[in-house]
Amino acid sequence: MKSKLLIVVLFLGAALAILFFNRRGPNPSSASLASAEPAGVPVPPSAVARELIELPFVYSTEKKEWVDAAASEFSVSHPEIKIQLIGKGSLEASDQILDGSLKPVLWSPADSLVLRLFAGDWLTKNGQAAFGEGDDAPGPLLLSPLVFVAWEDRARALESFGGGTITWKTIHKAVASNQGWPTVKGKADWGFVKLGHTDPTRSNSGLQALVLIALEYYGRNTGSELHVEDVLKPDFQKFLRELEAGVTRFENSTGTFMTDMVRFGPSKYDIAVVYESSAISQLANAQGRWGNLRVYYPKLTLWSDHPLALLHAPWVTEKQRAAATLFAQYLRSRPVQERALRFGFRPAETSVPLKTGDAQNPFTRLAEYGIQTVVPSVAEPPDAAVIRNLLALWTRIHQAQ
Repeated sequence: MKSKLLIVVLFLGAALAILFFNRRGPNPSSASLASAEPAGVPVPPSAVARELIELPFVYSTEKKEWVDAAASEFSVSHPEIKIQLIGKGSLEASDQILDGSLKPVLWSPADSLVLRLFAGDWLTKNGQAAFGEGDDAPGPLLLSPLVFVAWEDRARALESFGGGTITWKTIHKAVASNQGWPTVKGKADWGFVKLGHTDPTRSNSGLQALVLIALEYYGRNTGSELHVEDVLKPDFQKFLRELEAGVTRFENSTGTFMTDMVRFGPSKYDIAVVYESSAISQLANAQGRWGNLRVYYPKLTLWSDHPLALLHAPWVTEKQRAAATLFAQYLRSRPVQERALRFGFRPAETSVPLKTGDAQNPFTRLAEYGIQTVVPSVAEPPDAAVIRNLLALWTRIHQAQ
């Protein structure tokens, strides 16, 4: 009897205890992770999904393979930053950023010529600078000089006629003559001299070619010595008109143009003006197809410096700006810059040597085809007004033909 009474008492005690704790509310230790955290104490990063920062990056297509590889590796260590890669021609990108149809955070055109044009147009339209200054200013990412590529037998004729070098004035003499190649000690069965360069209103290499033509014509050593009145002089306009008559087709892309030169040989192009990096990409493929294709460096050239610019645009947020700075630092890091060599670019990072022990390094592997580490004199680009007037002159000549 006493044992039964004890069981009843214990049962009633347990029931009262359960009722008491239920009235107090749930035990914090058994609550969910979100309610268990005391006020003011942050939740561990592993418990919270990172905010994804989108980073639109517009870049010139010549460096696509290098950019793709770098962005892929960067995303592994920075999964919170989503890089949106947009490959686009530099002049086309400039127009679209200005009209607002393209809104990158980072932009890397092929060279500073386009960046100068864009900066002036942006300032006129928006009343403020497109880029920052000091550490925030655009800076070179990769380097590639403008070069001639020519079939070796054709190049020898031009060199012989020009006193040992290939110049724009020699090419002009050859192109302007109705006698074709024999005018410059070439063979009659080669026909007329076929010059190639890209459309300067669509491709940077074509625009750079116009600048170099003007510099050589006037005997100037840098773009700052060129002036708008030089572009307006009838003798120069006649020289450019006759030279451009030798270009049968103006391609929109340097890469496409270089591929066609290798594919069709001297039946389409005898000599062409391209980026060194574009030549490197095709030199090995060209040998033995139509004779030997070689690279020749003009006495005065221009860099494609592939500037990397962080835009000071209203659509760029502070978080995007911080993410862009991280990515820019990564692109300029030594390992990533060293990898650029394999794609035919000269690293902008000065501590990276051009000649290495890597058997795939083109600056060693392709030396027999004219690739050299030392570049002749390099000119600074002219100001925006000169560039615009050169483009306007070329457009007039092209429309009249």
